[in-house]
Amino acid sequence: MSFGVMGGHMQPQGHVQMMARVFDYGQNPQAASDAARWYVEEDLTKLSLEPGFAPEVVEDLRRRGHKVTPDLPPGRFGGAQLIYKVDDGYCTGTDWRKDGQAVGY
Repeated sequence: MSFGVMGGHMQPQGHVQMMARVFDYGQNPQAASDAARWYVEEDLTKLSLEPGFAPEVVEDLRRRGHKVTPDLPPGRFGGAQLIYKVDDGYCTGTDWRKDGQAVGY
C-alpha cells in the first residue's frame, strides 16, 4: 500500500491510524480515511478527538487522566490518500478533510 497523511505533527499519528485501520482492523482505504481521528497535541498535554468517537470512549479517556478536546476543525487531523494493491486491481481512498484524490497507474 502506498499512502500518506499530510499535516505536520499529525503526519506520523495519521500514518499509525491508517495502518492500524487497514491492517489490524481490515478496513478498506476509504473507510480508514473516513474514520474519526485522534491527535496528540504538540505539547503532549491534550488529546484532541474528531466527532465520531463514542461518548463512552471519551469519558473513559478522561477517567484515565487524559485532557480531551473534542470537535476541533477537520483540518487539524490531516489529509490522507491511500492506494492499496489487491489481487484484481487497486482499492483507493481519499480524504474528505482535504482536496485531493488517490491515483495510480
